[in-house]
Amino acid sequence: MQGEITIYTDVAASGNPGPGGYGVVLIYGKHRLEKAGGFRLTTNNRMELLAVICGLEALKIPGSKVVVYTDSRYVSEAVNQGWLFQWEKNGFKKKKNPDLWKRFLEIYREHKVRIVWIKGHANNTENERCDRLAVEASAGSNLAEDTGYTEAREN
Repeated sequence: MQGEITIYTDVAASGNPGPGGYGVVLIYGKHRLEKAGGFRLTTNNRMELLAVICGLEALKIPGSKVVVYTDSRYVSEAVNQGWLFQWEKNGFKKKKNPDLWKRFLEIYREHKVRIVWIKGHANNTENERCDRLAVEASAGSNLAEDTGYTEAREN
């Protein structure tokens, strides 16, 4: 029987919009995986959502039982309050980040996911590690383009 996988996420943003990054720590028993990415122009909410997506996309076994710890109310409340599913029914009309929400829903539905909000910068070791990963990623010299953000700005 497979045990529970724990995912922690955090982000960094210099300006909103501005350069940004995400950090993710996945823990399963004795196994640990750290992921991070940075973008030259994005928003903090896009990074919060992308951090969770990247954590979930790193899972190898469909149907995994997962707890995601995030300090993002944007993500946690959208899921836990059921708003996201109403947005989906309405075709994400007048909602920001539909590209990422659709990507999130696809991977979210492959697993048994529980999203837990935690207070950021409250001495949670793994959340603090994610913060360091995100800060380093956002300060990188070769930042990627967040095409979902730049395309939405152009429309």
